[in-house]
This record gives sequence, C-alpha cells and structure tokens, in this order.
Amino acid sequence: HIAVVRISLLHITSPQEHSYLHKLYCSFFPSLQEINNRRESQRMLTRWSRVISQFGRVNSELGRQLRSLHCRDYSKVAAVAEPPADKLYNVNDQVNLNKMFWSKPHSLALAPDSPFRVEDPQYEGFKRALFKLMLFYSKQSKSIRGANVIYRRVVHQVDKPAIYDVFSLEKTFKTTFSLLVIHMWLCLRRLKQEGKDGVELGQYLYEIYNHDVELRVSKAGVNLLLIKWMKDLEKIFYGNIVAYDAAMLPEAKQDELQNVIWRNVFSDDGTSTPSDAALLPVQAMSRYVRRESNCLSFTDKEAMFSGNFMFTSLGSTTAGTV
Repeated sequence: HIAVVRISLLHITSPQEHSYLHKLYCSFFPSLQEINNRRESQRMLTRWSRVISQFGRVNSELGRQLRSLHCRDYSKVAAVAEPPADKLYNVNDQVNLNKMFWSKPHSLALAPDSPFRVEDPQYEGFKRALFKLMLFYSKQSKSIRGANVIYRRVVHQVDKPAIYDVFSLEKTFKTTFSLLVIHMWLCLRRLKQEGKDGVELGQYLYEIYNHDVELRVSKAGVNLLLIKWMKDLEKIFYGNIVAYDAAMLPEAKQDELQNVIWRNVFSDDGTSTPSDAALLPVQAMSRYVRRESNCLSFTDKEAMFSGNFMFTSLGSTTAGTV
C-alpha cells in the first residue's frame, strides 16, 4: 500500500488529490518506521549478545586464573581451576631431578667474548659529543638500558619451555606469573646488595616488569577492570617477595622455602605443604632457587648492572648435569 501511495503522489496533478494521498502516506509511515526500528533493535541486540558472550568467556577464564592468585595473605596462591583429585606431576624421563642443582655455585656473568653480551656503542668525536648532549651516557639512561637487559634475561628464562618441562609445570598464566615473580625477586635481592644504586636500578627493573605484566594480562583477554587486576597482582608480587625473603633467613625452617614455592607455584588447592606426587619437582625448584641466589651473589656488580649475565641453563643438554 505504501508503494501505491508513493507512485500516486508522483503522478497526480490535482492539489486536492495530492493533499489527500499525502495524508494517507503519512498515516502509514509511523507504523513502518516503528517496524524498522524494532527490526534494527533486534539486530543490534543479537550482535551485542554475541560480543558480550565471547568477551564473557575470555574474561571469565582469565578472571578465574587471576582470582586464584588473589588470596588474603598474598603469599598463598589458590587454584587456577578445580584440579582432578589425583593430579600427577609426570617428571620428564630425561631429567633426573634428584641429581640437579647440587653443584657448587659460581658467577653467572657472561664471558667477555660471549655472543650473548650486550654492550653500549662506543662512539668517538662528534658522535660521542652528540650522544652525550642527548644524555645517552647519563646515569639514568644507562640504568634504564641495564634494567631492560636484565628483564630480557628474566623473560628468556621464564618463557622458554625448558623450565616447565624440568619442573613438570603446565604453562598457564598463573605459573608464568609465579615464575616471573621468583626471578624478579632473585634479581632485586641481588641488586639490593649494591646499596642505593642497586635499589634505584631495581625500581627501573620493576617498572619494566610491571608494564610487561600489564601487556600479558591484556593479551590474555582482560581489558575491563584492568587496573583492579594489576593492583591485585601487585599485592601478590610484594607478598611473595616478603615470603621468599623470610624463607631465606638463617632462622627459617629448613623446608620453609620449599613450602613457599609449593604454595606460590605448584599448589592448586591452597594446601601449605607439597603433596607426595609433587614433592620431587618442588624440592628441585627449591634447590634451583637457592643456587641461583648464591650464583648471583658471586656475579660482579658490572655484570649485574649491565645485564650481562644469564640464569642457569635448563635446556635438555644440561638439565641432568647442572
């Protein structure tokens, strides 16, 4: 009917007929507009329902993992998901955990001819003067570059599959975050031994780490409430560091570090001591952490501040003989 009215309006010449048909067309138009609006609303609702559903699945999964990290005393890490009651830690057949990390600690500094060393470019003449004017050689600039290299060493150790294979860990957000915290703590603990300069460098290192964690959280699918998650992770970070420091004190119980590592890295149910199935890899990681801490103590200041050191290799070729 609307089409007929429209065609009629185009072909009539009488003003009276035009006025009548125009009123008739207008009487139809509101109902047509209402139908179109309703259809458009339904289409928009369908599209948004799909988007919200997809976001909900992603956010729910990461939210479940992040909430598992958030606990009252910030030193205990709960489960990422409800684990099966008979969860087993299948140790790699090529790895003999009982023989690992018993060797004498030594410096982790890279040799002068190591291809992994990172050196500042040495300019002369005009170029050096120009870079000096740009504060390239200032203490702050050198500290920031050093902190970046240090964090690259941390990420290199944590993101490689070897560390998960050796300690029988599943690579999830929780385990990766927990391992990042451990290696950050090892570096910050060593830098603190150098007094004020080390503490300042540690602050730059923490800022780089914090930015990386934010990117990892966003990459996992969390865009809403990101500030809240970051605050929770920050509390966990400092809580874990306090627990690790306390476990390394001379008066700490012999198995204290082992239990802290179990709660922060391995535990899925909030228990305070390792299960029988997990005891072997937890003990091995406890020895690894103590040994890396001692090795870093032997690593000289220049190597630490420039980032020219590497954590103990956990590759398959050395895993059984470290």
